[in-house]
Amino acid sequence: MKEKKLGSQIVCEALINEGVNVVFGIPGGAILPLYGVLSQYEDLKHILVRHEQGAAHAADGYSRSTGKVGVAFATSGPGATNLITGLATAMMDSIPMVAITGQVGRAAIGSDAFQETDITGATLPVTKHNYLVMKADDIGEIIHEAFYIARTGRPGPVLIDIPRDVFTELGNYDPKQQVSIPGYNVPKNADDNDLKFAAKLINKSNKPVILAGHGVIISKAWDELRLIAEKAQIPVVTTLLGISSFPEDHILSTGWPGMHGMAYASLTLDQADLIINFGSRFDDRIVGDVSRFAKRSKKIHVDIDPAEINKSVQVDVSLVGNIKNVINQLIPLVEKTTHTSWINHIDKLKIDHPSLEIPDSDRILGQYVVKKLSDTT
Repeated sequence: MKEKKLGSQIVCEALINEGVNVVFGIPGGAILPLYGVLSQYEDLKHILVRHEQGAAHAADGYSRSTGKVGVAFATSGPGATNLITGLATAMMDSIPMVAITGQVGRAAIGSDAFQETDITGATLPVTKHNYLVMKADDIGEIIHEAFYIARTGRPGPVLIDIPRDVFTELGNYDPKQQVSIPGYNVPKNADDNDLKFAAKLINKSNKPVILAGHGVIISKAWDELRLIAEKAQIPVVTTLLGISSFPEDHILSTGWPGMHGMAYASLTLDQADLIINFGSRFDDRIVGDVSRFAKRSKKIHVDIDPAEINKSVQVDVSLVGNIKNVINQLIPLVEKTTHTSWINHIDKLKIDHPSLEIPDSDRILGQYVVKKLSDTT
């Protein structure tokens, strides 16, 4: 018979088994039992922040820079609610993160006890999923489920709320138990008929453009994006979060559009006869007035999240699946071609609408410094 462990110990062991070695947080009353056992686990490095919001943002940034799931700890009530801005950021930007919060003891839940907040209810709109754990036996399974949900499909934050007395309760933990979530099906490949229709539109187009979003980076589809762009000679515009999905110095690179982008990138989208959106949600900073956005073009939208399809911009073909898989499905169907006149036209747009104009001056201007830094790096 396996030795039972404290709920707090199960948390630490499950995190280690998920490959976690860094957590960000602040101790507080309800989560103190978890902090009480941290020193037993040398593989878990805890970074003390100055505010719980900092823990959420640090976990978010750690995830973006490492590709791992970021982890944040906070206590009940104000500690937990202070995470919300960071959770919302991770939710909007599809960042995998797990937040573990302390909660008042089970007997006090619902009584408006000291520093009690319904954090699962409060974070429902800004998390991919969340849990209230009511017994130590469930902790290990829930943590592994949370990590699976956070990192698969369209990634996002998951919150696990654990009452103080569940941390101190003895429970069982089986690290070998497989995650099984009936009804949670992650899309992989797109429908064959939709793929054929999309390829037909690509092959017929004279002025196509790819809009590459964060989904390309999340699915690690950099090579596939370059292959399809080069095969069909399609210019690539990136979103802000899509920057690095396509080489900036490539002849087909066409900047990023919208309110914070280059005029020539926005004009390219406006003048295209086909927009192929890989993993972008047609953000309003790019689209602006939906009724006036890219009226001359057919549109193909590829995304792993079906909720993003036709949410703002109506499209002609939707391909729901993992971006890497879908591009690999498309590549054999797309004809090798050139769009010389279209690319030459875009080059003229770049000349006519430069991203950075440097006025004549005897002084060293900020624009000059930025341009030289950009050229150098």
